[in-house]
Amino acid sequence: MDNILILLQLVLAHVLTDFVFQTTKMVKHKRNYKAKSGYLYVHSVLAGVLTYLFLQEWNQFLVPIVIIITHFIIDLWKLHQKKDDLKYFVIDQVLHLIIVCLAWLYLIDGFSMVLPVIALFFSSTNTLAILIAYLIVIFPVGFIIGKATERWQQEILKEGTQNSLKKAGRYIGIFERILVLTFILINNFAAIGFLIGAKSILRFSETKGARKQTEYVLIGTLMSFSICIIIGLFVNYILYL
Repeated sequence: MDNILILLQLVLAHVLTDFVFQTTKMVKHKRNYKAKSGYLYVHSVLAGVLTYLFLQEWNQFLVPIVIIITHFIIDLWKLHQKKDDLKYFVIDQVLHLIIVCLAWLYLIDGFSMVLPVIALFFSSTNTLAILIAYLIVIFPVGFIIGKATERWQQEILKEGTQNSLKKAGRYIGIFERILVLTFILINNFAAIGFLIGAKSILRFSETKGARKQTEYVLIGTLMSFSICIIIGLFVNYILYL
């Protein structure tokens, strides 16, 4: 539990630095002036100071200093990108969290445990079954449903009744399959019924007068849910062997 506490302290310092104590004004100033912005230096130092205060290891200066330097470098790299979009936001946060994890491993002397944990992960039947199930419902199932409903999609496109955001259906499908699989793995089948009912009501209300598009969506939804339920039940069978 002490090791988990250290990780939570490091993550808390990062979240407060990047999302609570950083204002829109600071972000705009950093983007305009980059390395010349005083806010960039204050922001980076704050990350280290909060880390130092939360850890309460008063003789431990290395980790806060590394946090300050790496936070500055990562943020400066992001500021030099032409776009400030979701992709660079995710990359920025992933890099910060990698540094946090490395700092955590250093503090708990856990580098020697990394390879054994990875080996244990890939030698666990239950873990691999769950991982494979999520990968299947996210990627191959979407492709299968797309191919299975392609002729109806083409029919709708020809009639000009398709009116939706680009790739919105794809992402909706991915998230709903993740939810359905999760509900099955935690044995909460009632939530699946609620999800189907909520989506059906929403789709019928949104596509009033467009019966073919509504039917197309519901067919895809039912196919998606059916496949996820089968996969989830199979994984549960493996888990409870």
